[in-house]
Amino acid sequence: MKNFLKKLWRVVTFPFRMLWRIVTLPFKGMRKLYDFLTTEPEERALGEVLADTVQQPMGLLEHLGALRKHLTRMLVCLVLCVAILFAFTSQMVDLLAMPIGGIESLRAIDVTESVGVFMRVALMGAVVIASPYLAFELWLFAAPGLKPRARIFGLLSIPLVLLFFVGGILFAYFILLPPALEFLLEFMGIQVIPRPSTYINFVTGILFWIGVTFEFPLVIYVLSLMGIVHPQFLLKQWRIAVVIIAIAASAITPTVDPINMSLVMIPMILLYFLSIGLGYLAILGRKKRELE
Repeated sequence: MKNFLKKLWRVVTFPFRMLWRIVTLPFKGMRKLYDFLTTEPEERALGEVLADTVQQPMGLLEHLGALRKHLTRMLVCLVLCVAILFAFTSQMVDLLAMPIGGIESLRAIDVTESVGVFMRVALMGAVVIASPYLAFELWLFAAPGLKPRARIFGLLSIPLVLLFFVGGILFAYFILLPPALEFLLEFMGIQVIPRPSTYINFVTGILFWIGVTFEFPLVIYVLSLMGIVHPQFLLKQWRIAVVIIAIAASAITPTVDPINMSLVMIPMILLYFLSIGLGYLAILGRKKRELE
């Protein structure tokens, strides 16, 4: 009889218990998030960590397993974004072909060329859209080893990943591509009839790498906040950095003329010094917190 009453009580109170769980679920989630963000990591010397890893390799396997889970979720997110963008890929191809006069200016040779172009544009669009979530997964993997302040800032800076990336794409599309295409199409007066595969590979490559370049200030700021990179070192080595930027600009720039190369170099140099300034701000903020 006692067991029957207990079961009856659980059946009668089930809707109320479920309602209570639903109501308290956001508060429990906020509590777990607060604990996760404010937990101090265990401070250990690098030598001790390496010694423990050699003695107990299972710990390294656990980290590799966690990394595998994060990479798997990132891959699933990319696949879902690609599937969603299939409905908009044709419009994206039209948009990419506008600097050359529209998709009518392209001539395909291979039978499967249009399919390859379609898939490439869908994949590149998925990378752009999914970049905040990809950054979030990387943050989840690295967060347990970060200080609470760096952990919170890393979480808040995730939306900036998409903002900086899109900013680089817009710069490449509106500022870099028009003069570069004009130079290439009119070089030596030879008529050019571009193929969809070569043109789309050319355009998406420029957009992607310029977008990645625009992430540099954000990366340097985060690394300076974590104490991994020091802006003083970057400032002292600015001459070497300019040479490296020139090499990278020559690799990214589709043309060999100095004008288009300068269009890539100048913003990259400005971004480099901007990252140094942000690095100094990060160090000043860190020192102020240490003094407090």
